[in-house]
Amino acid sequence: MSGSAKREPFAARLHFIPRAIARVQRVVVRLLRRYFERAPGWVLVTTRGRKTGLPRQVLLPCERFDDAMIVISTYGWRSHWIRNMRKNPRVQVTCAGWKLDGTAEIVDDAGAKRDIVSAHPFFPVAPLAIFHIVLRTVLRPLLVVWLRWWVTARPIVVIRREGGLRQE
Repeated sequence: MSGSAKREPFAARLHFIPRAIARVQRVVVRLLRRYFERAPGWVLVTTRGRKTGLPRQVLLPCERFDDAMIVISTYGWRSHWIRNMRKNPRVQVTCAGWKLDGTAEIVDDAGAKRDIVSAHPFFPVAPLAIFHIVLRTVLRPLLVVWLRWWVTARPIVVIRREGGLRQE
């Protein structure tokens, strides 16, 4: 881990919350799976457990662009999915009705992270489309400034596609 990884984001101290509601999240993902498989701004990522080798699936907000997508670990290095990716960067991604194999590259260099979010700023999709239209247009400069600060203590993952797409 680099120097920025040693300084954990405040959210890392709250990691007990998603761990406590993990079962509820799995039920919600199972019930709304078809929605999340196709919803813009969301991706289902399957990693291999670093200890068991078993498939582990997590729902994450993402930003997709031509040749890759990015996801950010809110909880820093405490997130199991990011620790799984560190051990085995091969992942499977389900998004926009497609399944694809990919390779995850964890970016922890502060300058590189700021460059990535400057080029591809994103905010998790909410039900209010007007909010996102305003955020991505009028408020975009403020969004970029905030993201450049926010990612400083968090690893960013760039997932690049391998091979072809498979429709779900």
